[in-house]
Amino acid sequence: MPGGTIQRAKLTDLEVPLAPMEDQERLDAALDEVERLQSAAKTITGASATLASSLRDAVRFNINLDTGDLRDNGQPAWGRFDRHLPHEGEVQDRTPSGSDPPVTLLTKLYYLGLISPRAQPTGAVPNAFARRSLRTVTPTMTEDEAMDLARSYAEPAVPFSLSELENYLARAADMLRGSIDQADFKAYIFPLMFFKRISDVYAEEFAQALAESGGDFDFAEFDENHRFVIPDGHSWEAVRERTENIGAALQAAFREIENANPDTLYGVFGSASWTNKEKLPDAKIADLIEHFSSKTLSNAAVSPDVFGNAYEYLIKRFADQSNKKAGEYYTPRSVVALLVSILDPQEGESIYDPACGTGGMLIEVIKHLEETGGNAKTLLGKLYGQEKVLTTSAIAKMNLLLHGIDDFNIAKGDTLREPAFFTGSRLAQFDCVVANPPFSLKKWGHDQWAGDKWGRNKLGGVPPTGYADWAWVQHMITSATPDAGRIAVVLPQGALFRQGAEAKIRTHVLNSRKVEAVIGLGPNLFYGTGLAACILVLRNQRDEEQRDQVLFINGEKLYRRDRNHNTFEPEHADTILAAYRDYEDVENLTKLATIDEIKSNNYNLNIPLYVQADTGRDGVSLADALANLEAAHERVAQTRAKLEDQLAQWGLSPDDIAKEVSP
Repeated sequence: MPGGTIQRAKLTDLEVPLAPMEDQERLDAALDEVERLQSAAKTITGASATLASSLRDAVRFNINLDTGDLRDNGQPAWGRFDRHLPHEGEVQDRTPSGSDPPVTLLTKLYYLGLISPRAQPTGAVPNAFARRSLRTVTPTMTEDEAMDLARSYAEPAVPFSLSELENYLARAADMLRGSIDQADFKAYIFPLMFFKRISDVYAEEFAQALAESGGDFDFAEFDENHRFVIPDGHSWEAVRERTENIGAALQAAFREIENANPDTLYGVFGSASWTNKEKLPDAKIADLIEHFSSKTLSNAAVSPDVFGNAYEYLIKRFADQSNKKAGEYYTPRSVVALLVSILDPQEGESIYDPACGTGGMLIEVIKHLEETGGNAKTLLGKLYGQEKVLTTSAIAKMNLLLHGIDDFNIAKGDTLREPAFFTGSRLAQFDCVVANPPFSLKKWGHDQWAGDKWGRNKLGGVPPTGYADWAWVQHMITSATPDAGRIAVVLPQGALFRQGAEAKIRTHVLNSRKVEAVIGLGPNLFYGTGLAACILVLRNQRDEEQRDQVLFINGEKLYRRDRNHNTFEPEHADTILAAYRDYEDVENLTKLATIDEIKSNNYNLNIPLYVQADTGRDGVSLADALANLEAAHERVAQTRAKLEDQLAQWGLSPDDIAKEVSP
């Protein structure tokens, strides 16, 4: 750090003998009273606690044992550390402006016997100071002085706002431009951010335990005092000291932290390629680490609620940038809130999202219960999710943890082929089952479904190869408890009217009297598709007077037009939620249809058959027109497939018909 001001520190203020460190007899005469501080100095090398945070600038400097010069990774000297001062000597430090010059602090610690300079072999990674046994602390260090030193390890946290945190995270993401595809930003930024957060929280917990125990460093390191264990040598500061092979050091730290916390953090850091230096050279990773190091992310600085909101902001930002790929993991927040409000989870109920993405549905369940006056702690251990993509499942775990939720179950895997939650020969069952699964998924496991060992195919048969939509519905119905079980699932509207195998399943489910509502949404609300979606609401136990009815809600006009994709605003969600709860006919919005009416339409659930939206709005937008055209193409394809099946039964093909009608 070149430049800065000259500051002076009188060594006589330390009230300790200023003999050279070579005087081992004097230094080895340590008091037993300070032996409990044994582990303090290891924080100098960034191992596990807070001193490295206090010295975040100083610990990265090399020291020349001949001249005393400090150098920042080979840059010109910016300060001098004199280890042969006379008793009345002074240290001159050229440091950045501030009240606690790093070199002065290092000098103090040196004379307290907490650290000793270590020479560097050629080519070695800079590690300027080695820790010393606390038995080398000078005998004149009193217990009060030791306590003052211990308290100084915790940096005062400076709280910052949600907008400041969002900007701070966004700048980190922008630093990856040109190196990493935007769709992959999340695989790198989220693990780094989470690593910094848990490191700073560890430091905060360490300081709190010191204060509670009267300065007992051994006590402060007990695992019981920390939410997560950070193994020695794998802290944020330890990685920050590296100047070569930083990606490998990061990857090693991630794996060691996961292994040290198998019940909570296993797999949380994902599988990004940190060692690919073509994409991420050491200089790029070092810049990212330095950016994250510029702020303290402790709980005192950023509460879990604020951090969780900033995390979700970043998820949305990545979704906006990657657009099409975002549909695999992100659901608009207002849609999520609507789904959860419809299900209205209660205290102590179990919640399951079989296509959980980044965990937004499960987070919203917690928020919903808190906002409705419930105790969210009653849901701990009852939140379940499964996600096929490793990176996305890791982000879901981080999302829950950063929101302050520790007890949950997120499994990585293919839900339709290999469901993760089961008891014996049947799927586990939950009170609320909610999901936004991939639309019209192909290659989803059709070949295995006819012999499905979980019995999901008993709900109407086997969905077609190219459309997994009703397979998700079958899975979710099977996963709901028979009494309180209720389901809300987002589907493409084509699933409401496509014929063939899907019509058979639809007929079976409707005749089971489980379908409570069909809600149509506007076009182009979801990333990766311009198609209009719908919400299917099912309930295993329905009021007797409503069992033969299905509520249709036409929300196709409830959105705000945006340039890239339309937006489903909270007020739109409120309109639909009120209509769902009222459960009655409203012109141009809702229609209560009987099962007999639906049967007369061949069990077609296409919403405009039952309720037409208000057409008072002038014109049709391009997005609407494209969505309608795509839906029409899908219906044409279904009709053609049906025709070809009939022709095949007659021994004919479309070519035969074409020959007959050609002039």
